[in-house]
Amino acid sequence: MRCPNWWPGRFHVNSVYCMMNKPLAALSAIVLLATSAQAQKGNPITVSEVRRIESVLSADDLAGRRPGTPGGDKAAAFIAEEFAKAGLKPVGNSFFQEFSMLRPKMLSVKGEIDGTELDPKNIVVSTTQADLKVNEKMGYAIQHITTGNFGNQVQAIRRANQNTVVFVDTSFARSFQRLASTRPGFPSPTSIIYILGDANPKEFKVKSEFSFEEIKYRNVVGILRGTSRVNEQVVFSGHYDHLGIGRPVNGDSIYNGANDDAAGITAVIMLANYYKKKGHNARTLVFAAFTAEESGGFGSQYFSRQFAPEKVMAMFNIEMIGTESKWGRNSAYITGYEKSDMGTILQKNLKGTGFTFYPDPYTDQNLFYRSDNATLARLGVPAHTISTSKMDSEPNYHKVSDEIGTLDMENMAQIILSIAKSAGTIVSGKDTPSRVKPESLQ
Repeated sequence: MRCPNWWPGRFHVNSVYCMMNKPLAALSAIVLLATSAQAQKGNPITVSEVRRIESVLSADDLAGRRPGTPGGDKAAAFIAEEFAKAGLKPVGNSFFQEFSMLRPKMLSVKGEIDGTELDPKNIVVSTTQADLKVNEKMGYAIQHITTGNFGNQVQAIRRANQNTVVFVDTSFARSFQRLASTRPGFPSPTSIIYILGDANPKEFKVKSEFSFEEIKYRNVVGILRGTSRVNEQVVFSGHYDHLGIGRPVNGDSIYNGANDDAAGITAVIMLANYYKKKGHNARTLVFAAFTAEESGGFGSQYFSRQFAPEKVMAMFNIEMIGTESKWGRNSAYITGYEKSDMGTILQKNLKGTGFTFYPDPYTDQNLFYRSDNATLARLGVPAHTISTSKMDSEPNYHKVSDEIGTLDMENMAQIILSIAKSAGTIVSGKDTPSRVKPESLQ
């Protein structure tokens, strides 16, 4: 899960066993026996399989799974192999959904308002054009940000996908500085220019020069074709990237991301096995492992462009389920619970199981728009993230200590099984969650 401003954990697998005391080991043995019995009855979600997958994804040799690194590529290859073993099919010729972005380097920027030269620090240009010249005669839309929520207004302007000049009131000077002209972007013919100043000018000019580096990314996507409602999709997703190698802490520099979000990808793989073994899913199931969530959600943004949002009936994005929630075991929360009735459907399907899905208790942290569900949710899809992470007190969040030894494998297996059971009526087509309303997008 991304930090609010998208800023950017190491483990030896066997240490999880030596950390166990005898009572815990006995409890684990009982749970393993129970889940083995479940597996014999047709349930592939077992503690041993959860541990196996999680151990690979959070191992030191993946070096934190940063996009574009050998460790990140190795993680993607492992996920593709697991999808194939589960019996999924690729969307095209490969499980890899590859795309490119452009990382700009600003060479120069100049601007004038009514003949007065602007301070370059007060101009931010978002473009994928090497040489850009804009003035008031070129038909750019004009927007003003003077009051209200700065971030929401910027997002709305970006989503409009049109050439725009935005004049930003000086009261937003601090927020303006966070607008990065060097943020990677998808190749696009549209440009947005932000100018800080109390202005409604008759004339303006802006000229910028950039060089660009192409960055290649890959999601991993597999499908389980539906039977009677094949053109309707249900998405199960998580992100496989993490922070990579960072500043050493007590000699450890690998940010393994065992909980964030190897735990979510473990769930996605287990759910693929579950539904393949169960069979007869009416709706087509899409299993997606996104890249570049930590650096801006680019993987899910690209993925979302490949689907007609009205055909996506629901999205289960799974992030950080490796620790107990604030309510303890057998519980998790759903971000944006109130924005559709999906949570109500899931809880109805779990009646009598002892497992509870709660509304997000950390609404002040805007988690609904900080994970990979956000892009499809903004398009009206009932797309929600399921998590247990205690965002006000999670001790290993975005730290080198986010290692497999800190996770509760038995609880993870129970959460994954509960997601599988609760999604059953949506997968079968019996239930269809309500859409996210437009007013919820603001």
